[in-house]
Amino acid sequence: MPLSQCLERTSEGGSVPALIVVIYVKLNQSDLFSQKQNMPPLIKHPKDFFSGLIYAAVGLAAILIGRDYPLGSALKMGPAYFPTVLGGALLLIGLICVARAFVIKGEAIPPFAWKALLLVLAATVLFGVTVRGAGLVPALLVLVVMSAYASMRFRFSVALALAAGMTVFSVLVFIKGLGVPLVMIGPWFGR
Repeated sequence: MPLSQCLERTSEGGSVPALIVVIYVKLNQSDLFSQKQNMPPLIKHPKDFFSGLIYAAVGLAAILIGRDYPLGSALKMGPAYFPTVLGGALLLIGLICVARAFVIKGEAIPPFAWKALLLVLAATVLFGVTVRGAGLVPALLVLVVMSAYASMRFRFSVALALAAGMTVFSVLVFIKGLGVPLVMIGPWFGR
């Protein structure tokens, strides 16, 4: 359906989602991201473009949130000073990344890694559920091995070595050094 017909139907009480779908399809058919008719795409580096948008959005959000607090000065900083300065830096970096995306040629965005995302999320939730009952050592071993399994280059021996090192480090720093009240081996294992 052409855009003009969709606009007429929308103004006559048609659906707004249909208009959004048509606009999205028209944008995808344009030369914005892909090469058609031997013309170079407008955005040459999609990764830089979208990461720049994310940086700029986070920076702008920090600046807007910081407006509700007193700024202060460089010598006597208020609560909004650090978020505003950091937000400004992020906004500047984001705008530079977006500008670079129009100039420097780069690679396309790969497909989203759902398996890796779900495995790392599940490992983190499992750690939170089991750390009190199983203890820090078993929960951390499961967390590291399960998170490492999300990688395409997963090797069990490397994951076990990493898990052992991370567990020893965490026990020494958090339980022994900082005195965090966690048991190494929990009551689920008869301790």
